[in-house]
Amino acid sequence: MELHGLFMILGSVTLIILVFESHPTFGSSSMRGPLGFVADIHNGLNAAAPSGMCANSVTIHGYKCQEYEVITDDGYILSVQRIPEGRVGGGEQNRQPVLLQHGVLVDGVTWLMNSPEQSLAMILADSGFDVWIANTRGTRYSLRHLNLDPNNPDYWNWSWDDLVVHDLPTVVNLVYKQTGQKIHYVGHSLGTLIALASFSEGRQIDKIKSAALLSPIAYLSHMTTPLGVVAARSFLGEITTIFGLSEFNPRSAPVSKFVNALCAQPGVDCYDFLTAITGKNCCLNASTVDFFLKNEPQPTSTKNFVHLAQTVRDGILRKYDYGSTKYNLAHYGEAKPPQYNLANIPRDLPLFLSYGGQDALSDSKDVETLLDYLKFHDVNKLHVQYVKDYAHADFIIGTTSKDIVFNQIVTFFRNQH
Repeated sequence: MELHGLFMILGSVTLIILVFESHPTFGSSSMRGPLGFVADIHNGLNAAAPSGMCANSVTIHGYKCQEYEVITDDGYILSVQRIPEGRVGGGEQNRQPVLLQHGVLVDGVTWLMNSPEQSLAMILADSGFDVWIANTRGTRYSLRHLNLDPNNPDYWNWSWDDLVVHDLPTVVNLVYKQTGQKIHYVGHSLGTLIALASFSEGRQIDKIKSAALLSPIAYLSHMTTPLGVVAARSFLGEITTIFGLSEFNPRSAPVSKFVNALCAQPGVDCYDFLTAITGKNCCLNASTVDFFLKNEPQPTSTKNFVHLAQTVRDGILRKYDYGSTKYNLAHYGEAKPPQYNLANIPRDLPLFLSYGGQDALSDSKDVETLLDYLKFHDVNKLHVQYVKDYAHADFIIGTTSKDIVFNQIVTFFRNQH
């Protein structure tokens, strides 16, 4: 395969769901890499997580915040934050718990990037909910493992299937045991995918009260981002064997080199990746973007991206394809990976779906495919919101998201009895 083609494949996988915006910060500081990110280095075996998210992003705004750690059944140590009440405190004793699950290449800080008046986590806390924030394995606050070091390729041998089987149940069980109540769930992007896959297999249903899914991704065949299209047409299984990348860390030197090569290709504008990848976001401000660049992106596994790319390429929502009948038989007892059938999601599970007309990742046609699988859902249990001007990032850090989306989520949760 030509070097140009390989760079294009990797660049596409790199940026499928990466959320950052054209901003003068890119390339403006000697401390930053070519994309404006501060360099990142692992600090040895099971290095302690950096000072907690509570101290860095929550208590500074006058909210109570608690740090939890929970261990998955495959040994990953996950960090979870709890905002038990609003800034003014008080209120009812049995606040309903809400679990916030971020997408890929970000962590729980993504829910806290705007001011308290514009960030979903604080809005929910001030609205009377008990808010819990998850951080997926491999991200800065959930980087530790009982036995594996992040520099060991085995640490990164997972895809979003493992988030369905291990991470999500572990965090849901923590919240359920701590509160004794069923949980309202909010997911964005990959956070919607792992929820839908989980619900389709009957996982967590007994502990989930309702779910709000923002920019839902399940079927990705109609992505309009040019880089996503390249990924969909490429043989992405070659990435792990040719480049030997187990960890996908946008701050690391190897990935920076590949992205630099991509940026050097004719017609590629590295100052406008957000629009190129996610669609034209209508409502982001410069200060939020700058805060994003200081905190994100976070690492994930290359295998996770390959799995996502398989979904794009094949148009089928199924478990990770190991690329051969032999290995699929070893893992699944079947020649091909089992599919996730979203029609199996319980029809009486309250769902709120919100998607945007400018979203190049959660394209309207793909959301319509998802909704077709939910066509037999109880009519009064499925609420769908379409926001014509919104793209992928607007749903989380948009300046208008409180009025357009977050207030709707609060109302939806309050209406579940």
